[in-house]
Amino acid sequence: MTRLAPRTLRARTLRARTPRPRTLRARLTVGLVTLLAVSCAAVGLAAVVELNGFLTQRLDEQLAQVGTRFPESLEHEGRPPGADDHDGDEHGDTRRMATGTFGARLLNGTVTHKGLIRSGDPAADLDVDLTARDAGRLARVPADGRPHTVDLSALDDYRVVASPGRDGDVLIVGLPLEPVESTVHRLELVAGIVFGLALVVTGVAGACWVRWSLRPLSRVAATATRVSELPLASGAVALPPRAPEPDPRSEVGRMAAAFNRMLGHVEDALTKRHAVEERLRRFAADASHELRTPVASVRGHAELALLHPDPVPPKVTRALERIAAESARMGEMVDDLLLLARLDAGRPLERRPVDLTHLVLDAVTDARAAGPGHRWTLDLPEEPVTVPGDAHRLHQVVANLLANARLHTPVGTEVTVTLETGADDARVSVHDNGPGVPAEVRPTVFERFTRAEHRRRPGASGGGAGLGLSIVAAVVEAHGGSVGLESAPGTTTFTVTLPLTP
Repeated sequence: MTRLAPRTLRARTLRARTPRPRTLRARLTVGLVTLLAVSCAAVGLAAVVELNGFLTQRLDEQLAQVGTRFPESLEHEGRPPGADDHDGDEHGDTRRMATGTFGARLLNGTVTHKGLIRSGDPAADLDVDLTARDAGRLARVPADGRPHTVDLSALDDYRVVASPGRDGDVLIVGLPLEPVESTVHRLELVAGIVFGLALVVTGVAGACWVRWSLRPLSRVAATATRVSELPLASGAVALPPRAPEPDPRSEVGRMAAAFNRMLGHVEDALTKRHAVEERLRRFAADASHELRTPVASVRGHAELALLHPDPVPPKVTRALERIAAESARMGEMVDDLLLLARLDAGRPLERRPVDLTHLVLDAVTDARAAGPGHRWTLDLPEEPVTVPGDAHRLHQVVANLLANARLHTPVGTEVTVTLETGADDARVSVHDNGPGVPAEVRPTVFERFTRAEHRRRPGASGGGAGLGLSIVAAVVEAHGGSVGLESAPGTTTFTVTLPLTP
């Protein structure tokens, strides 16, 4: 046996556990919601990226307007940034700078001055503590006058611009990215809520729309289900009303029209088949009824000729004996065909309490007398078993099963007849250890005129016409029971199940 890799086994297990939509309606709804979710995600992502780029660009423009005035003012120790003196034009006025503006002066890669506008009031501006890692990150910012993003542990993310100073130093000015990130996060939250509500509303509305659109298909499926539940094997069949046909220009409309045409063809075929079956049944019944009298007449004349006192040549005597035997066999066949025709016509059988124990005992006694070369075993319950039905026909059922075991098994075969009861039924089993029923015969063993010549025991002469087991099946079905077969080389069991008397 091929062993699967653990990864493959886990993947198959995950796919087996993942719920999947089964119906077409669920698949269409899930597909609609999935497409909308992908579209919303694409729109939301594009909006977030565009807004983030736009706000970052505005922030870069603010940095360009600020220039290097704030970090230059940090060089004049003891003079508050933005003091109104003669150097105001040189160093610039920092009182108009935004809150959170960061400035730093680096000389030979070392931060010499740093400051942060916290409240917009120059008098309240304080120095800011930078870690060695923050200083290293500032030193790695290229002095190209372009904006760069730097993560300062003391200040969070900042957009900074580094420019070369007059004294061989590097002047850095930066603005916080927190307003940009806050605005972007707010857009993400709003978009998530709006898109989530849109998905929920679309899912509900889409499910209702798909359900309404597929109503004709559901009606076709309901009609097909009712047709599939009908017994179409035999008898008259009344098909349900046709499925409603919507717009023929739609796919569902064309399918409904094709389905209705197919139902029409099926109904015509079933009607013709039923008519043929009825004609065959009437013919078999009429022929069997009409043949009973001439067959009995031929048999009577043959027996009368055999009783004639005058000497008759041996060949004539042999011919008369064969005529009488074949007439008797033909009479039995005619009776069987007449019985099957009556059962097919649904004629009710007698419904009287039948002692099944006594009936099985008598049938086995007759079979033992007819087949002394077989070993007959009987297994009966201690208490009598009573079933409702026709005693004569039930005796015929058991007798046919025993005759089948006797005729189709060699001498010395052991045949065991078992009678047992269940909760609400009685079972009669006929088991033999003969060669078994051929596999090609088993599917049709209970059909009429089914014969397996090569199963007959050596030396057997004549035989039935293949009606015995079909009579068994018809009689048992008329009694509301069932008959089954289990066969293999060396073992064959026929089981008849009958309902017990209430």
